[in-house]
Amino acid sequence: MIESRLLDILACPVCKTRLGLDEASATMTCGDAECGRTYRVVDGIPLLLVSDELEATSLAG
Repeated sequence: MIESRLLDILACPVCKTRLGLDEASATMTCGDAECGRTYRVVDGIPLLLVSDELEATSLAG
Protein backbone atom coordinates (compact mmCIF):
# COMPACT_ATOMS: atom_id res chain seq x y z
CA MET A 1 0.00 0.00 0.00
CA ILE A 2 2.51 2.64 1.17
CA GLU A 3 6.27 2.16 0.78
CA SER A 4 8.12 1.51 4.02
CA ARG A 5 10.57 4.36 3.41
CA LEU A 6 7.62 6.76 3.19
CA LEU A 7 6.12 5.35 6.40
CA ASP A 8 9.40 6.14 8.15
CA ILE A 9 9.08 9.87 7.45
CA LEU A 10 5.33 10.50 7.68
CA ALA A 11 4.17 12.38 10.76
CA CYS A 12 0.94 13.83 12.08
CA PRO A 13 0.59 17.37 10.69
CA VAL A 14 -0.74 18.58 14.05
CA CYS A 15 1.67 17.19 16.66
CA LYS A 16 4.48 15.78 14.44
CA THR A 17 4.28 12.29 16.00
CA ARG A 18 4.84 9.22 13.83
CA LEU A 19 1.77 7.73 12.13
CA GLY A 20 0.77 4.08 12.25
CA LEU A 21 -0.75 2.39 9.20
CA ASP A 22 -3.88 0.23 9.33
CA GLU A 23 -4.11 -1.35 5.88
CA ALA A 24 -7.41 -3.11 6.65
CA SER A 25 -9.26 0.18 7.19
CA ALA A 26 -7.02 2.23 4.85
CA THR A 27 -6.16 4.74 7.57
CA MET A 28 -3.16 6.18 9.36
CA THR A 29 -3.41 7.07 13.04
CA CYS A 30 -1.24 9.38 15.10
CA GLY A 31 0.75 7.50 17.74
CA ASP A 32 0.36 10.26 20.33
CA ALA A 33 -2.28 9.32 22.94
CA GLU A 34 -3.42 12.92 23.39
CA CYS A 35 -3.69 13.67 19.66
CA GLY A 36 -4.73 10.33 18.15
CA ARG A 37 -6.00 11.81 14.89
CA THR A 38 -6.84 9.39 12.09
CA TYR A 39 -6.37 10.12 8.39
CA ARG A 40 -7.59 8.32 5.27
CA VAL A 41 -5.34 6.61 2.75
CA VAL A 42 -6.80 6.71 -0.79
CA ASP A 43 -5.14 4.74 -3.59
CA GLY A 44 -1.96 4.52 -1.51
CA ILE A 45 -1.85 8.27 -0.86
CA PRO A 46 -2.21 9.48 2.74
CA LEU A 47 -4.56 12.46 3.03
CA LEU A 48 -2.89 14.38 5.83
CA LEU A 49 -5.01 17.51 5.79
CA VAL A 50 -6.43 18.34 9.20
CA SER A 51 -9.72 19.27 7.52
CA ASP A 52 -9.91 15.69 6.12
CA GLU A 53 -9.21 13.84 9.36
CA LEU A 54 -11.72 11.20 10.39
CA GLU A 55 -13.93 11.71 13.40
CA ALA A 56 -13.23 9.12 16.10
CA THR A 57 -16.94 8.33 16.27
CA SER A 58 -17.15 7.60 12.52
CA LEU A 59 -14.57 4.83 12.91
CA ALA A 60 -16.45 3.13 15.73
CA GLY A 61 -19.73 2.75 13.93
